[in-house]
Amino acid sequence: MSDQTRFSFSLASATAKVRAAEDAWNGRTPAKVALAYSPDSCWRNRAEFVEGREEIEQFLTRKWARELDYRLIKELWAFGGNRIAVRFAYEWHDDSGQWFRSYGNENWEFDDQGLMRFRHASINDLPITAGDRLFHWPLGPRPTDHSGLSDLGL
Repeated sequence: MSDQTRFSFSLASATAKVRAAEDAWNGRTPAKVALAYSPDSCWRNRAEFVEGREEIEQFLTRKWARELDYRLIKELWAFGGNRIAVRFAYEWHDDSGQWFRSYGNENWEFDDQGLMRFRHASINDLPITAGDRLFHWPLGPRPTDHSGLSDLGL
Protein backbone atom coordinates (compact mmCIF):
# COMPACT_ATOMS: atom_id res chain seq x y z
CA MET A 1 0.00 0.00 0.00
CA SER A 2 1.13 3.48 -0.74
CA ASP A 3 -0.29 6.90 -0.15
CA GLN A 4 1.79 8.29 -3.03
CA THR A 5 -1.14 9.68 -5.01
CA ARG A 6 -2.41 13.06 -6.13
CA PHE A 7 -5.84 12.33 -4.66
CA SER A 8 -6.40 13.82 -1.20
CA PHE A 9 -9.46 14.21 1.03
CA SER A 10 -10.74 17.25 2.90
CA LEU A 11 -13.04 16.89 5.90
CA ALA A 12 -16.04 17.61 3.66
CA SER A 13 -15.03 15.16 0.91
CA ALA A 14 -14.10 12.40 3.40
CA THR A 15 -17.44 12.82 5.20
CA ALA A 16 -19.29 12.73 1.86
CA LYS A 17 -17.37 9.60 0.76
CA VAL A 18 -18.32 7.79 3.99
CA ARG A 19 -22.00 8.70 3.62
CA ALA A 20 -22.01 7.68 -0.06
CA ALA A 21 -20.55 4.30 0.92
CA GLU A 22 -23.16 3.87 3.67
CA ASP A 23 -25.99 4.73 1.29
CA ALA A 24 -24.69 2.35 -1.38
CA TRP A 25 -24.29 -0.56 1.04
CA ASN A 26 -27.78 0.07 2.46
CA GLY A 27 -29.07 -0.15 -1.10
CA ARG A 28 -27.75 -3.75 -1.19
CA THR A 29 -27.15 -3.87 -4.94
CA PRO A 30 -23.81 -5.70 -5.30
CA ALA A 31 -23.08 -4.60 -8.89
CA LYS A 32 -23.71 -0.94 -8.04
CA VAL A 33 -21.65 -1.09 -4.83
CA ALA A 34 -18.73 -2.74 -6.66
CA LEU A 35 -18.41 0.28 -8.99
CA ALA A 36 -17.01 2.34 -6.08
CA TYR A 37 -13.96 0.06 -5.99
CA SER A 38 -11.05 -0.01 -8.41
CA PRO A 39 -11.11 -2.94 -10.87
CA ASP A 40 -8.14 -4.47 -9.01
CA SER A 41 -9.38 -3.59 -5.51
CA CYS A 42 -8.18 -5.81 -2.65
CA TRP A 43 -10.18 -6.43 0.52
CA ARG A 44 -9.76 -8.15 3.82
CA ASN A 45 -13.18 -8.63 5.36
CA ARG A 46 -12.93 -10.53 8.63
CA ALA A 47 -10.86 -13.58 7.55
CA GLU A 48 -11.91 -13.44 3.88
CA PHE A 49 -9.72 -11.95 1.15
CA VAL A 50 -11.43 -10.56 -1.95
CA GLU A 51 -9.81 -9.24 -5.13
CA GLY A 52 -11.45 -7.35 -7.99
CA ARG A 53 -14.97 -6.18 -8.71
CA GLU A 54 -16.28 -9.61 -9.71
CA GLU A 55 -15.25 -11.12 -6.37
CA ILE A 56 -16.64 -8.06 -4.56
CA GLU A 57 -20.02 -8.63 -6.23
CA GLN A 58 -19.97 -12.33 -5.33
CA PHE A 59 -18.99 -11.54 -1.74
CA LEU A 60 -21.77 -8.96 -1.33
CA THR A 61 -24.36 -11.27 -2.91
CA ARG A 62 -23.49 -13.97 -0.35
CA LYS A 63 -23.39 -11.46 2.49
CA TRP A 64 -26.84 -9.97 1.86
CA ALA A 65 -28.40 -13.40 1.25
CA ARG A 66 -27.27 -14.34 4.77
CA GLU A 67 -27.59 -10.98 6.58
CA LEU A 68 -31.29 -10.21 6.19
CA ASP A 69 -32.94 -6.79 6.71
CA TYR A 70 -29.46 -5.25 6.78
CA ARG A 71 -29.19 -1.64 7.98
CA LEU A 72 -25.81 0.09 8.30
CA ILE A 73 -24.46 3.29 9.82
CA LYS A 74 -20.89 4.44 9.07
CA GLU A 75 -19.01 7.28 10.74
CA LEU A 76 -15.79 8.99 9.73
CA TRP A 77 -13.07 8.30 12.30
CA ALA A 78 -9.99 9.85 10.66
CA PHE A 79 -8.57 10.77 7.26
CA GLY A 80 -5.33 11.89 5.68
CA GLY A 81 -4.20 12.09 2.08
CA ASN A 82 -5.94 9.32 0.14
CA ARG A 83 -6.91 7.27 3.22
CA ILE A 84 -10.00 7.18 5.41
CA ALA A 85 -10.66 5.29 8.66
CA VAL A 86 -14.29 4.47 9.41
CA ARG A 87 -16.16 2.93 12.29
CA PHE A 88 -19.51 1.33 11.68
CA ALA A 89 -22.34 -0.75 13.06
CA TYR A 90 -25.04 -2.65 11.26
CA GLU A 91 -28.07 -4.65 12.31
CA TRP A 92 -29.37 -7.74 10.58
CA HIS A 93 -30.99 -11.08 11.29
CA ASP A 94 -30.31 -14.59 10.08
CA ASP A 95 -32.85 -16.98 8.55
CA SER A 96 -33.84 -18.23 12.03
CA GLY A 97 -34.84 -14.69 13.08
CA GLN A 98 -31.88 -14.08 15.43
CA TRP A 99 -30.88 -10.42 15.33
CA PHE A 100 -27.29 -9.19 15.49
CA ARG A 101 -25.51 -5.89 15.74
CA SER A 102 -22.15 -6.06 14.01
CA TYR A 103 -19.51 -3.52 15.02
CA GLY A 104 -16.33 -2.76 13.17
CA ASN A 105 -13.64 -0.57 11.75
CA GLU A 106 -12.49 -0.17 8.18
CA ASN A 107 -9.35 1.31 6.69
CA TRP A 108 -9.72 2.54 3.13
CA GLU A 109 -7.18 3.65 0.51
CA PHE A 110 -8.17 5.32 -2.77
CA ASP A 111 -6.58 5.64 -6.21
CA ASP A 112 -6.23 8.88 -8.19
CA GLN A 113 -9.78 8.51 -9.57
CA GLY A 114 -11.28 8.33 -6.06
CA LEU A 115 -12.00 4.59 -6.32
CA MET A 116 -11.24 2.44 -3.31
CA ARG A 117 -8.30 0.16 -4.00
CA PHE A 118 -7.80 -1.30 -0.52
CA ARG A 119 -10.39 -2.09 2.16
CA HIS A 120 -9.49 -3.74 5.46
CA ALA A 121 -12.45 -4.53 7.72
CA SER A 122 -12.47 -5.92 11.25
CA ILE A 123 -15.94 -6.90 12.48
CA ASN A 124 -17.49 -8.42 15.61
CA ASP A 125 -21.07 -9.71 15.90
CA LEU A 126 -23.23 -9.28 18.99
CA PRO A 127 -26.51 -11.23 19.23
CA ILE A 128 -29.35 -8.87 20.21
CA THR A 129 -33.10 -9.17 20.66
CA ALA A 130 -35.51 -7.50 18.26
CA GLY A 131 -36.31 -5.10 21.12
CA ASP A 132 -32.65 -4.04 21.35
CA ARG A 133 -32.56 -2.83 17.74
CA LEU A 134 -31.70 0.83 17.21
CA PHE A 135 -31.76 1.09 13.42
CA HIS A 136 -35.40 1.62 12.48
CA TRP A 137 -35.95 2.90 8.96
CA PRO A 138 -37.36 1.34 5.80
CA LEU A 139 -34.83 -0.76 3.88
CA GLY A 140 -32.53 1.44 1.84
CA PRO A 141 -30.43 4.49 2.71
CA ARG A 142 -30.65 5.87 6.25
CA PRO A 143 -32.88 8.95 6.41
CA THR A 144 -30.97 12.19 6.99
CA ASP A 145 -32.85 12.78 10.27
CA HIS A 146 -31.95 9.34 11.74
CA SER A 147 -29.32 9.43 14.47
CA GLY A 148 -25.75 8.42 13.72
CA LEU A 149 -23.50 6.13 15.77
CA SER A 150 -22.30 8.75 18.25
CA ASP A 151 -25.84 10.05 18.85
CA LEU A 152 -27.00 6.48 19.52
CA GLY A 153 -24.22 5.91 22.04
CA LEU A 154 -22.49 3.38 19.83
